[in-house]
Amino acid sequence: MPTILIAGGTGLVGLRLSQLLKEKKYDVLHLSRSKDPTAEFPAYQWDLGKGTIDQEAIEKADYIINLAGAGIADKPWTKERKQLIIDSRVDSTQLLKKYIAQQKTPPKAYIAASAVGYYGSRGDQLMKESDPPADKGFLAESVTLWENAIRQVEETGVRLATIRIGIVLSTQGGALEKILLPFKFFNGAYFGSGQQWMSWVHIDDLCRMFIEAVENEQFQGIYNGVGPHPSRNKDFVYKVKAALGKPALIVPAPEAALRLVMGEMADVVFESTRVSSEKIEKTGFKFQFPELVPALRDLLERKV
Repeated sequence: MPTILIAGGTGLVGLRLSQLLKEKKYDVLHLSRSKDPTAEFPAYQWDLGKGTIDQEAIEKADYIINLAGAGIADKPWTKERKQLIIDSRVDSTQLLKKYIAQQKTPPKAYIAASAVGYYGSRGDQLMKESDPPADKGFLAESVTLWENAIRQVEETGVRLATIRIGIVLSTQGGALEKILLPFKFFNGAYFGSGQQWMSWVHIDDLCRMFIEAVENEQFQGIYNGVGPHPSRNKDFVYKVKAALGKPALIVPAPEAALRLVMGEMADVVFESTRVSSEKIEKTGFKFQFPELVPALRDLLERKV
């Protein structure tokens, strides 16, 4: 079976994707700060600061998937943190491009993560891949710079596919894990008015998109990595309650208070981004979890 090299393989999506690829008998390698050939997914060293990658990893790779990037909501958006969020994405892309260009036999495809933050806060508008980025907001600014770097990979001649990831649902991390926390105390909270759109996707469906990008040679260009039925924030929280099947008091978390605590990073929960999955469905991709409550129940049952 082909060998898949993943940058960002130990993150939420990267680890689950690695597991699903292994189940399909692919050989999966990771790029890491330190080399570990004995790991479940053998790790090869790369260093963004020095601009180096273990040559052996690139030579072995039939496909490269880049999920690397500092967490958007892990730490407050100081000036330094914002620069790190951008640099970790742009620099990793440029470094991989450099090494791909040097290969006599380049990989068959470069598959890049991006984010629906590209669209910014657009109210009720249904966003498609052909729509322009928002003209304001850090999320849109950072993703635009990220995608500018990704497009340059085309210069190497490899097939390029980009997946703009929405809110990834998993009980192992990310937004859902945080939303579930107050339900342990029979409470739930939506943000502000709760009318902002959340474009969500079950983690396994998202990983299957990346696998489709590997296996389908026609999979090229930009695709939205979201489910077919976005949800308003308030509805989402009530559906979490329904999926749990337990009593809970649902209350609003005031926007002013959250912005006071989170600062500019509150954009992550208050931007309204309603995104279309039509393009990826036209490739023949079928969602296993198109509806929110069954998706949530599956995640809670399997603890995925």
